Amino acid sequence: MQTPDPLSTTFQALADPTRRAILARLALGEASVSDLAEPFEISLPAVSRHLKVLEHAGLIVRTREAQWRPCQLNAGPLKDAASWIDSYRRFWDASFDRMGEYIAQLQAEEAKGE
Repeated sequence: MQTPDPLSTTFQALADPTRRAILARLALGEASVSDLAEPFEISLPAVSRHLKVLEHAGLIVRTREAQWRPCQLNAGPLKDAASWIDSYRRFWDASFDRMGEYIAQLQAEEAKGE
């Protein structure tokens, strides 16, 4: 089986709303697994599985401080995803600009006809 590319792995990790919520929390600062699990009505092992997916995608880093294993956001893969999406934003912006020009042209023609 072929290993997915990093961008695919990032999007796969972001596909789940729980994982996106975890990343949003980590954007505020590092947190323990129990802190991250608190707002969810799922088990601690389920949160740990979500964290493993995020860690595999490179979106979080887990460190060890004695008994505590804090998680930290690693935004690098998010930047790569945003750059990929941005190329399509330019496409849509250009499409909307063309549509705006077309509508303005139709309105001008309609105004001449009145």
